[in-house]
Amino acid sequence: MGPLAGKGAVVLGAAGRGNMGQTIAARLAAEGARVVVAGRRMDELGRFAGEIGGVALPCDITSRAEVFALAAAAHEALGHIDIGVNATGWGLLKPFLETTEEELRAMCELQFIGPFHFLQAMIGAMDRGGSLIQISSATATIMLNDHAAYMGTKAGIDHVARCAANEFGGRGIRVNSVSPGLTDTPMTAAAKATPGLFDAFAKSYPLGRIGTADDIAAAVAWLARDECFMTGQNLQVNGGLTLRRNPDRDEIGAAVMAAMAKG
Repeated sequence: MGPLAGKGAVVLGAAGRGNMGQTIAARLAAEGARVVVAGRRMDELGRFAGEIGGVALPCDITSRAEVFALAAAAHEALGHIDIGVNATGWGLLKPFLETTEEELRAMCELQFIGPFHFLQAMIGAMDRGGSLIQISSATATIMLNDHAAYMGTKAGIDHVARCAANEFGGRGIRVNSVSPGLTDTPMTAAAKATPGLFDAFAKSYPLGRIGTADDIAAAVAWLARDECFMTGQNLQVNGGLTLRRNPDRDEIGAAVMAAMAKG
């Protein structure tokens, strides 16, 4: 019997093979929860759900109707929802003055409006308290060049999470966010393959390494447990990155050029 035995969990953003959402879902399942995994690609979701003994459901977070349908279907499948995790995101890197209205609106739909609806839907479906967890970013607190739309929407939904924590704590619902830094996942594989790029970031981490999806999953699993007496907080799970800073554009470029010259 794991610490999450008897819990029903929903993880949205688990449709990418080996992504952070899948790592989180696997950790929750390993700790005893029955897990609904959701996202836009049912073929991969079905494969993964079979692997962890979970349930796969479709959901595009930018559709309010689909988000609320997910909450209803997950409640029916699980009997109750005790844990809700939003692990969706889009790491748009674009200079501030070049970010288009279309990109800005898409980012707001994906990383602010959609997560707002996710919190509404999950809270509405939680009939015995529970834990809601938003995957945020260290860049909601510290700077990174060419990332303003991403950073701003992450920071905005962090504050919405605090609002929900304040309003619904009386129902036993806890709401927190988790902030990784640069994380070694399939989503960052291209960046990792670029000579010198990860090296430019690594020295910013007091604990001496880039984070992993397993680091984030461990934090999520703790936040999901009944013993976690925390709500309305942003957990900085990034090896101390926010004690320092991300490298700037010129430093990244110099590190890449130096690595390529050596290679």
